[in-house]
Amino acid sequence: GRADLQVHTAFGDGMEDARTIFERVEVLGELDVIAITDHDDIGGALEAREVHAQAPYHFELVTGIEVTTQHGHLLALWVERPVRSFRSLEETVAAIHAQGGLAVVPHPFSLLTRSIGRRTLERVLAIGDPTTHPDGIEVANPTSAGWDTGIRAIEMNRARWGLAETGGSDAHFTEAVGAAYTLFPGRTSDDVRQAILARASAGRKGAGIPLRQIGAGRLALQQVRGLSVTPKKVLGPPLGRFVQRVSDRVRAQR
Repeated sequence: GRADLQVHTAFGDGMEDARTIFERVEVLGELDVIAITDHDDIGGALEAREVHAQAPYHFELVTGIEVTTQHGHLLALWVERPVRSFRSLEETVAAIHAQGGLAVVPHPFSLLTRSIGRRTLERVLAIGDPTTHPDGIEVANPTSAGWDTGIRAIEMNRARWGLAETGGSDAHFTEAVGAAYTLFPGRTSDDVRQAILARASAGRKGAGIPLRQIGAGRLALQQVRGLSVTPKKVLGPPLGRFVQRVSDRVRAQR
């Protein structure tokens, strides 16, 4: 089966709502599972689950979050409750495991976004505590954050760490959903979960999405929307709301 384990919606800094994303996934018919992983908020995934339940979609949904840790981003998959941001990597992994979720390191070592580095990952793995041990590492990510890190992540993981390997589109536009994915035995969300636990998954990239297909205007607007996510957590709700209003005004004038 194929699972896209990193998709963002308009609940966060993505450009389309869950229903629009689901309709595209259904039409394409290439994915068996997708995970909604908005930044630092479980609300987008829970909202998406409600939408998913309203139609007989032929793919399954995983609820998740892309959590900002002190050391970079971390995917929390199969979670139902919020995971607090800005804790250490090991504390965040432990919190994810405490609610039955799996922790996957996305776009590792990237210098273009907040990413977990090699030394941090090796330090946590050396602790030898399963509760703080990440379950997987994303080796296929088609965005600029993953362009230069995927091959290095594969080489280092296979030589030193032995984590499950995953792929995710990191999509913020519907056109990009499925541009990278996780291969696994089976077809269901439980199957992909078990594959990660058994280290039986693999990350793959699909066809690339030309930037001109998305358009410069939408790309710029997404960057503005992205500014409304981190300020809410780092600089406080007032600034976050201000940036969100600017983003909404730009969108209304398109």
